[in-house]
Amino acid sequence: MKIAVFVSGGGTNLQAIIDRIKSGYLSNVEISVVISSSPNAYALTRAKDNNIPSKVLSRKDYGDPDLWDEDVLKTLDESGAELIVLAGYLSLLGPKVVKAYNNRIINIHPALIPSFCGKGMYGIRPHNAVLERGVKVSGATVHFVNEVYDEGPILLQKAEEVRFDDTPETLQQRIMKNCEQDILPKAIKLISEGKVTIENNIAYVRE
Repeated sequence: MKIAVFVSGGGTNLQAIIDRIKSGYLSNVEISVVISSSPNAYALTRAKDNNIPSKVLSRKDYGDPDLWDEDVLKTLDESGAELIVLAGYLSLLGPKVVKAYNNRIINIHPALIPSFCGKGMYGIRPHNAVLERGVKVSGATVHFVNEVYDEGPILLQKAEEVRFDDTPETLQQRIMKNCEQDILPKAIKLISEGKVTIENNIAYVRE
């Protein structure tokens, strides 16, 4: 199964996918293209180091967002991608891409949806919100993407205890390592093996 990985920053989740492909865990998965919203994303270096085609497609470079949406879709079509993986991607996909890849887009969110999610909740912000609220457990969620922020079917979740001495940064790093980099490759594997079905906005996994 060919996948397109969308990135905006360091690309640690992209690296986790690359490592799982190399290890054989994702034996039938190939990254056909990496698409970045920023020319400065270190994730592009990771792609280059692993001979993966990449392209920078930033919405702000387009006067018309429809043209950006069309270029993203064209790039996906040319790559042969069957699944889109949003791995720390900080832009909202265009409606044409979302429609063309219905139930074939997954995102990793750094909190346990439906808590600490929605518009504006990305990067360090969910972790700030978790600590401000004083909750004792946070984590990460892999969900399918639809037209509304973080409201698509939930595929996988993994929890992490919030420690009394956590800062937003320490919590972010621990959830990234212990949760995100575990369940995102697992989600890709389940989909590549045809073990995921969606009914009435609920994702079901057949082991």
